[in-house]
Amino acid sequence: MPLDFEQPIRDIETKINDIEQYMKASQVDLSQELEMLKAKKEERFTEIHKNLTPWQRVQIARLTERPTTLDYIQYIFDDFIELHGDRNFRDDPAIVGGIATFNGQPVTVIGHQRGKETKDNIYRNFGMAHPEGYRKAMRLMKQADKFNRPIICFIDTKGAYPGKAAEERGQSESIAHNLVEMSALRVPVISIVIGEGGSGGALGLGVSNVLLMLENATYSVISPEGAAALLWKDSSLAQLSAETMKITAPDLLELGIVEEVIEEVLGGAHRDVETQSKRIASSIETYLKQLKTMSDEEIAAQRYDKYRAIGTL
Repeated sequence: MPLDFEQPIRDIETKINDIEQYMKASQVDLSQELEMLKAKKEERFTEIHKNLTPWQRVQIARLTERPTTLDYIQYIFDDFIELHGDRNFRDDPAIVGGIATFNGQPVTVIGHQRGKETKDNIYRNFGMAHPEGYRKAMRLMKQADKFNRPIICFIDTKGAYPGKAAEERGQSESIAHNLVEMSALRVPVISIVIGEGGSGGALGLGVSNVLLMLENATYSVISPEGAAALLWKDSSLAQLSAETMKITAPDLLELGIVEEVIEEVLGGAHRDVETQSKRIASSIETYLKQLKTMSDEEIAAQRYDKYRAIGTL
C-alpha cells in the first residue's frame, strides 16, 4: 500500500525509470544524471523516515505488508508447535500461540495474527480476537506457568472484536480475566508491540514484566479516528488526534510505559524482516537474562509494581 508521504520518493523513482528507458532507446549516456538522482532518492528517503510525524508512524503500523506474529516466529524461534483452541468453544485464528525454543530454552509464544490479503484477513478477522482467542491465550499462559516457560507475546491488533456474538460470549470478561491472571504469573512475560496496539484487545496480551515497542508501532486506548470522533465529532481530524494522544513508541518510552523502543529497519520493518527479527531477538535475549536472575515471587511483584507506577505524579 503506497504511503502518501513517500510521494516525493516515488516521483524521483519515476524520473530514474524514465531516464533508464531513454538510455536504452537512444544509446545516450546519462549515467551521471542517473547516479545523481539515485543519490537524491536515498537522501530524500532517509530524510523522510528519520523525521516521521505521529500520523505517519500510524500509517506505517497499519501497512498490510508489515510483518505479523507468524513472520517473526519463523525467524526468532525454533521448533514452533502451534496449539489450538480454548477448550471451551472453538479456536480463534486471530490469536496464534504455541511452544517453541529460543536460544535452546523452551518458551511459550502468543500473538495477534492479521492476514496478508483479503481472504486471509477474513479468516483471521483482521487480527481482532473473539473471547475464545483470549481464553486460548490464557490457557497457554497457565500451561507456561505450570512448566516454568517464559512467555513472549506479540501485540498487533486494532482492538478486540466488538461484534454481537463476541459480547454474548463475554468479550470484556475474557480480557479482564487475562489482566488479573497475567498479573500473578510466576514466569517472565515479555510483550512486544509490533504494529497497532489498540485498546483492551492489546492489553489482553500486554500485562508483562517488560513491554517493548517497534519504532513505528502504536499503543493506545483508542484509534486516532475514534478519538477524533469522540473529542471533535469529526473522524477526519485523526492526524491531529494522533499527535495529541502520545501513542507512538518514543512518546510511550518518555512516559515510562515501555522499557525499550526497538529500532526499525529504515523505511519500516517490512523492508527487511530478517534484520528486524534479529533486533527483536536481541532485545528478548537481554531482558530474559535479567528476569531469569529473579525468583518467582520477585517476577510477579516486579510486574505488579510496574503497572502500579504508571501514571503516578
